[in-house]
Amino acid sequence: MSTPAYDDQNVFAKILRGELPSHKVFEDDKTLVIMDIMPRGDGHILVIPKAPSRNIFDIATDDLNAVMATVQKMAGAVVKAFGADGTTIQQFSEPAGGQVVFHTHVHVIPRFEGVSLKPHTGAMADNDLLAGQAEKIRAVLT
Repeated sequence: MSTPAYDDQNVFAKILRGELPSHKVFEDDKTLVIMDIMPRGDGHILVIPKAPSRNIFDIATDDLNAVMATVQKMAGAVVKAFGADGTTIQQFSEPAGGQVVFHTHVHVIPRFEGVSLKPHTGAMADNDLLAGQAEKIRAVLT
């Protein structure tokens, strides 16, 4: 499959360059974790590689390995921080797969028995709510 070229003007590239604000939860040399501003549940975070890649089709194996190691770490953190019963991990590639922002990213969403995911409405969450949730997750990482 041939995918379009990486566009360095996407929102996550701008966040990585410090051109747009975000609620940072965790960072290491290869990954950044931020709050999803349109969460489908409390504690919904995004794990993104620092290296540019569009999605699963063009990400370097080392970067993918780093992303998944961070996903695993963060899944445990959100479960602990929110007292969740489990997580949903999602990665979308290309428009047909549901991808909207074309920089590789993985969704980590705390899940609770009997509670459905909120619909993806495109509505942004309250900034103070996201800040508080980011702090709650950072607190269990220390």
